[in-house]
Amino acid sequence: MTTSSDFLANPGTPASDPHAAGRIARRFAELRAANRAALVCYVTAGHPDPERAIELWRGIADAGADILEVGVPFSDPMADGPVIQASSQRVLEQGMSLNGTLELIRRAQLPIPVVLFSYLNPVLAAGPELPHRAAAAGVDGLLVTDLPVGAAPETERQLGDGPLDFVRLVAPTTADDRMREIGAHGRGFVYLISRLGVTGMRDDMPPELPSMIARLREAVALPVCVGFGISRPDQAAAVARLADGVVVGSALVSAAERSVTEGVELVRGLRRAMDSARGV
Repeated sequence: MTTSSDFLANPGTPASDPHAAGRIARRFAELRAANRAALVCYVTAGHPDPERAIELWRGIADAGADILEVGVPFSDPMADGPVIQASSQRVLEQGMSLNGTLELIRRAQLPIPVVLFSYLNPVLAAGPELPHRAAAAGVDGLLVTDLPVGAAPETERQLGDGPLDFVRLVAPTTADDRMREIGAHGRGFVYLISRLGVTGMRDDMPPELPSMIARLREAVALPVCVGFGISRPDQAAAVARLADGVVVGSALVSAAERSVTEGVELVRGLRRAMDSARGV
């Protein structure tokens, strides 16, 4: 059995590979030492507009986010719900692109790790130098939503061997042996999708979530972060008691649409609730 306390000690985990010295691994080590769960915040690049996006990102970091997932806008975001789809369409109409996303990250100079969140098409279109360009801009990890383990071995090898932590997804229906394979091919953390369907805010959490997290902990040594449907402080607190990290996206994008201040205050409230749940 592997637990969250093993991910810096076991052979084959981030502590024994060249990515171990990166900001994502260091952040999880700091959090583990402090008995805190990671708050992973998703934002759409350039939303609500480029200047306010940088203000939002910096405010989120100051409010207690541990990792920022920056979504590359895409014309066909199949895994995303209406809130993130609308934000992606809005910034595409403003001219945002993958290159523009990297430039915003470079300008932001954030003190927390950054994960580039993309669909495969923009990654392939950018060419094999993308991981190196992204790392130079200040990106620490890469998550490709529509690239399951084994789907494109050569592309996966190139991304996995590059300078970025290659974050992989696990679905509620993933079998145990598949979880082990995903854990062996991922870096940084594993993103557990809490429910089937697309991203978006939900009123309740799946009753089977604790057992899903337990199964994943048995299979992987990487930190486990849970996302999809988490929108309120009480939900984040409940997940923080079970997992190494909590991912919040649609609720934050929706709040930021109304104002940067509202987005930052949402993150502040999530952070307080998660720390309280851990007795911090």
